[in-house]
Amino acid sequence: SVLSRYENQITILSDYLEEFPETDEPVWILGRQHHLNTDKSKLLLDISARLWFTYRRKFSPIGGTGPSSDAGWGCMLRCGQMMLAQALICRHLGRDWQWEKDKKQPEEYHRILRCFLDRKDCCYSIHQMAQMGVGEGKSIGEWFGPNTVAQVLKKLALFDEWNSLAVYVSMDNTVVIEDIKKMCWSPPQSSNAPHSSTHWHRGAPARNKNPAGFCTGWKPLLLIIPLRLGINHINPVYIDAFKECFKMPQSLGALGGKPNNAYYFIGFLGNELIYLDPHTTQSFVDSEESGTVDDESFHCQQAPHRMKIMNLDPSVALGFFCKEECDFDSWCSLVQKEILKQQSLRMFELVQKHPPHWPPFIPPTKPEVSTTGAELIESTDKLFELEEEFEILSV
Repeated sequence: SVLSRYENQITILSDYLEEFPETDEPVWILGRQHHLNTDKSKLLLDISARLWFTYRRKFSPIGGTGPSSDAGWGCMLRCGQMMLAQALICRHLGRDWQWEKDKKQPEEYHRILRCFLDRKDCCYSIHQMAQMGVGEGKSIGEWFGPNTVAQVLKKLALFDEWNSLAVYVSMDNTVVIEDIKKMCWSPPQSSNAPHSSTHWHRGAPARNKNPAGFCTGWKPLLLIIPLRLGINHINPVYIDAFKECFKMPQSLGALGGKPNNAYYFIGFLGNELIYLDPHTTQSFVDSEESGTVDDESFHCQQAPHRMKIMNLDPSVALGFFCKEECDFDSWCSLVQKEILKQQSLRMFELVQKHPPHWPPFIPPTKPEVSTTGAELIESTDKLFELEEEFEILSV
């Protein structure tokens, strides 16, 4: 354990330190504005509070015989983990929660972190994501794009009873308000499955139930919008709208980067994007007997990297989190006002009704697969068979 921590720290400290420039321009980080001249320390604290997932090595082989490190291929999966982790932080701890080294953190924080440990029985582990990617046409060890990782998170969230997220991934650059509200207000399936996995199901919080036994209320929304903002390079006409998304209180940043090189973008300064870089290989970290996690290597404690926005690959995915319905309504108003205003070429569309030429929208539900989290990997073949049968029946 001591050696593992030492290796991690050596890897982290060897990274290139890039300081922020002296400027009067504001820095935007996930819906929060900072000024370098007056509150640089608050800015760095805000950045270090984000969960930082990087390549890891020496974890148990994926699928039993697969790779024991994701170095070289798992960067987009790690970025997807970071975006989802930020949604869970907002859900349980709030956007203003801060992390400090050696400070005792609430149990919810450690539960969130345990969701992402590199173990096959953790619901959003590299094991689960890589295996679920097989159903999206990606072999284990193959690089993912932003849309693929969004689809994987959408499927895995169906098995996550504790966080109980509604994950909506937009199609054809179009966000449909009617479909999102239908999904977030639909009663979840009742489940009698035993909660045997301490990592997957442990301690799911109670929610209000109606007389029929279904949970009621708005399911917190993770909204992911995959986009293509150009052909080979980002079209400059989208830049202002893209930057505007980082100003929204609901912002979870963006997934993207350069070809085969993924980053998690969390904000911007002028015409530079600020991002967390997963391309650092650290040793596997497990939870301790108490359930806590040695979390120092899961937080980037230095000034983050920056890149010119025009160097961004045009394939990206925006993320937003709406804990309550009013948050989603507010987001819709902001999009109408700031994103869709008088633009000849819109970054994406926001429509009220489900397009009549689209297939009917059916809120996703957990497949009828008898499993606990620890067994999910072994059951995914059955899941894919069910999906294929459903597609044949639909035709």
